[in-house]
Amino acid sequence: MRQLSRRRFLQNTLAAAATVTIAGTKSSGRVLGANEDIRVGVAGINGRGGSHISAFTGMKGVRVTHLIDVDSRLFASRAKGVEQRSGQRPQTVQDVRRALDDRNLDVLSIATPNHWHALMTMWACQAGKDVYVEKPCSHNVAEGRQMVDIARKTRKIVQHGTQSRTEGGWQRVIEVIRSGKLGRLQVAYGLCYKRRDNASGMSPTVRRIDVPRELDFNLWLGPAAERPYHENLVHYRWHWFWDFGNGDLGNQGVHQMDIARWAIQGATLPRSVVSVGGRFGPRDQAETPNTQIALMDFGQTQLIFEVRGLETRPFHRQGVGNVFKLEAGIIAGTQFFPRGSDRPAPLPEVEVRRRPGNDHFTNFIAAVRSRRQDDLNADILEGHYSSALCHLANISYRLGSNAAFNPRTRAFGDNKDANDALARMEEHLRDRNLKLQDMQLRVGRRLTLEANAERFTNDQEANRMLSRQNRRGFTVS
Repeated sequence: MRQLSRRRFLQNTLAAAATVTIAGTKSSGRVLGANEDIRVGVAGINGRGGSHISAFTGMKGVRVTHLIDVDSRLFASRAKGVEQRSGQRPQTVQDVRRALDDRNLDVLSIATPNHWHALMTMWACQAGKDVYVEKPCSHNVAEGRQMVDIARKTRKIVQHGTQSRTEGGWQRVIEVIRSGKLGRLQVAYGLCYKRRDNASGMSPTVRRIDVPRELDFNLWLGPAAERPYHENLVHYRWHWFWDFGNGDLGNQGVHQMDIARWAIQGATLPRSVVSVGGRFGPRDQAETPNTQIALMDFGQTQLIFEVRGLETRPFHRQGVGNVFKLEAGIIAGTQFFPRGSDRPAPLPEVEVRRRPGNDHFTNFIAAVRSRRQDDLNADILEGHYSSALCHLANISYRLGSNAAFNPRTRAFGDNKDANDALARMEEHLRDRNLKLQDMQLRVGRRLTLEANAERFTNDQEANRMLSRQNRRGFTVS
């Protein structure tokens, strides 16, 4: 597999810097007029990619011209759908590099497994394409920073798929919190209470089978370490293996992590992080936790994140959602409950800035046409920080050690809110008829950070987990 050379990267960078566009996007030398179609390639077309295809084919002035997936079994049905809606049949390719070499492609929209997100984004920027990339934008912290740097150097528009940033209800909640009208934000909770007790089809054992002939498994692995094919990987279950996914914290949870961090004025990375949890309930081959709590210290505000993959009761009426503890009361979802009251009250009036576009995809296309990074609701830098929080919590968890539930761990020190979350987690597990005395809790390391350097200050083993070595042929050089 060929690599994109540093010379080619510099050529693309200089070309981007030398071309001034008034309206439209520059793609390998092509400058769009305001009324010209934007041509989109969608990479990863099985699950979430279907939503990308529908969104772009439904827009005036946008055409889906390329469908990209390592599994060619998907091509016929997806291409037919695009043709029926647009009147034109898209090209279908397995290797994204073939699409990126096409000078007539303007945008790459990425809905592949997590371990491909960063590399495809960087290759696309180098090839002169703008990018919409699904969450989490990165598989590790170092990748995310590299994505930001290359996007800035090449002057490409890169939108992160945390679409709550485009939703008016959440925009209003965040502005209310930041206004100070409800007092200081004490705790920002993110919740991913999403039932995963083998509902996603994970086999109890890994049964190695032949690779389907239509699937290019080498390309599917891409930058990840080589390993044998088995049925628990393609198409969805890769989420629960560390080489490819980031657990539900970095899957569904990154949306709620982004909202929680968004509410904390100026938040990038925390001062410290610690995470506890485990994989409880039905036995399977998954590696990532299905039950997890992470505590992050942002000074005056603490961020507490909870993952529950077994059926559970909500917290402040929220399952997959956010709760904010303020001096004046609680915001649960988008409703405000004054201190001491269980009845909602109106949120204070605030001014909300509205960027162009009716939804997250149209917001992205508007920024592609305007060439203004500030038109994006979820620029890649915001995606990097929110994805990094998920990675940091997982690093703490993975470097932890197993301990009994009793006596209760002191991993959260004297933090009352985090210890309350741990007590609620234990109650949740007992509700599922699990015997805590027969189980082990993984207690993560408490790691401190130098936020500006995006490195841990006290643990070189943890620092090594901020990045990884990609396979030869799947790198940026």
